Amino acid sequence: MANFDIRSLPKISLHDHLDGGLRPQTIIELADEIGLELPADNAKDLKRWFEKSADSGSLVEYLKTFDVTTAVMQTKEQLARVAREFVLDLANDGVVYGEIRWAPEQHLTRGLSLDEAVEAVQDGLEQGMDLVDEQGGFIRTGQLVTAMRHADRGLEIAELAVRHRNNGVVGFDIAGAEKGFLPSRHKLAFDYLAEELFPVTIHAGEADGIESIKDAIVSGRALRLGHGVRLIEDIMFSRTEGDTDLVVLGPVAEWVHDRGIALECSPSSNLQTGAIEMLGDKMTDHPIDVLYDLGFKVTVNTDNRLMSGTTLTRELELLVDAFGYNLADLELFQVNAAEASFQAIDDREELIELISDGFAEASK
Repeated sequence: MANFDIRSLPKISLHDHLDGGLRPQTIIELADEIGLELPADNAKDLKRWFEKSADSGSLVEYLKTFDVTTAVMQTKEQLARVAREFVLDLANDGVVYGEIRWAPEQHLTRGLSLDEAVEAVQDGLEQGMDLVDEQGGFIRTGQLVTAMRHADRGLEIAELAVRHRNNGVVGFDIAGAEKGFLPSRHKLAFDYLAEELFPVTIHAGEADGIESIKDAIVSGRALRLGHGVRLIEDIMFSRTEGDTDLVVLGPVAEWVHDRGIALECSPSSNLQTGAIEMLGDKMTDHPIDVLYDLGFKVTVNTDNRLMSGTTLTRELELLVDAFGYNLADLELFQVNAAEASFQAIDDREELIELISDGFAEASK
């Protein structure tokens, strides 16, 4: 266990889904308003249901829990409330900058347009930031507008993201079932985003392997990889006669390594979805430590705080316990995330200064 208070440290969150971070009590209250039957009628049991259902070893099964959360995120008021509370929960965990990703196309069943949905979420994020400021805290946010990779609305969602680039949207993502749905399905969207000089992160290397990662880079021009843990499949390890480990990076791993493409690792989620099942089922089996040792630009994230029953603080604590990381290691994870964030250079430098000051204070 860490001998320092991780929760109080300034942290950066790059991979955190809006529909995966609701408060159980909020789900109950919003479901009651629309007459939605839930698998549990109190917050404690509902929380347990989400965690148990998500802990399946399958990304497809894991994603089914989102049917419940998206059902109560279909009006302006619902979206704004969820976004506001999302920011407050991040700030309470010591997060100073969070990129919140979500798929507007999944929130239109009660009459909202895509633009209205994005505006509602931005209203909620700003309400949350204002409340944190009023309480003497600090947090900034950015939306990552996501297209569902199995659908055919990639270009439409890309255009939506760019329309709102001056209203809180900082990047584009594709998410959903990875295997069988390569980024190249959305080539028109990625070509458009490249023309508009708009940043892209792509879920890749979670439920599929190296070809998915390569296509995220080639077709998607990804600046970051959502998860990316199966990059380990493109790294060869052998032992020489002198008992020295020899590491050879394959072409995709070498490209990611040499260009500093950030990996948005989410340790608990990766265990739940079976992303690292080829290595084992314990936190000590997670490839994050090997990738970090090899100099990849590793960041630590939560993915879905509700489904994984986690926070960024908890994820870092788990890694400290598993791999013995110290303050300097945790600081580098935050600096990596700040540098990889879809923010202007001045804002990134401000975040790095915040991190440096916070960790320096903690080390006294």
